[in-house]
Amino acid sequence: MEPAAARRVLLCSVCLALWCLRCAHGLRSSGNHEWEKLIMVQHWPATVCKEIENNCRNPPDYWTIHGLWADKAEKCNRSWHFNFNEIKDLVQDMKIYWPDVIHSSDNCTHLWKHEWEKHGTCAAQLDALNSQKKYFGKGLDLYKGLALNSMLEKFGIIPSGNYYQVADIKDALANVYGVIPKIQCLPPKQDEEVQTLGQIELCFTKDLQLRNCTEHGEPEARRRGAWPAGVATGLEVCKDGPAFYPPPQETKR
Repeated sequence: MEPAAARRVLLCSVCLALWCLRCAHGLRSSGNHEWEKLIMVQHWPATVCKEIENNCRNPPDYWTIHGLWADKAEKCNRSWHFNFNEIKDLVQDMKIYWPDVIHSSDNCTHLWKHEWEKHGTCAAQLDALNSQKKYFGKGLDLYKGLALNSMLEKFGIIPSGNYYQVADIKDALANVYGVIPKIQCLPPKQDEEVQTLGQIELCFTKDLQLRNCTEHGEPEARRRGAWPAGVATGLEVCKDGPAFYPPPQETKR
């Protein structure tokens, strides 16, 4: 081979190698794909409205689904875009139990798109969740099976002007489900006395069996991003002590 030709071949090989490395780095930087547990996240709409300081239109007066999240992983497949047509059969239930509280879109696709592309593409590593219909359908099934609203009512924990001890809420849920949940609150503002109950997480194994959200000795993350980029969020793990569980039309204490 002529020296000039050899140099061209070598240069092309180097360029190809560099391109491959760049692509590999891009895949890695798209998000950590390793995860251990699924998190069923439910939020209290009145607190969501307060959190984002938005005039929500008639927020539901029951706990609704925020998302079904794989821990430690997000945006696992940026090319797998949300497709509304795949979940048409679920829309009636989705609008009731998985509504977009903060956006006025009647079909709620803003939230569903965000949840699928950030969290669903990671949860889809499981055969039971490996399509958009399976992912959202299983989220609805888990929500109904947990029956969080009625379980809280069973222990006399209902929205009211009274305060509840965070430990009592956690103990009640642990008694019902047999696992340790994670409870999140909005910290009190300057003119408020106590934190506000906002979000409850219950965790599942990859076999979709309930498990502790945190193990003994494992630190709890203080904050978790609650909404898409550009939406303010202030939820953090509730501190021990009293919490306000606001009625739907009363969000300030």
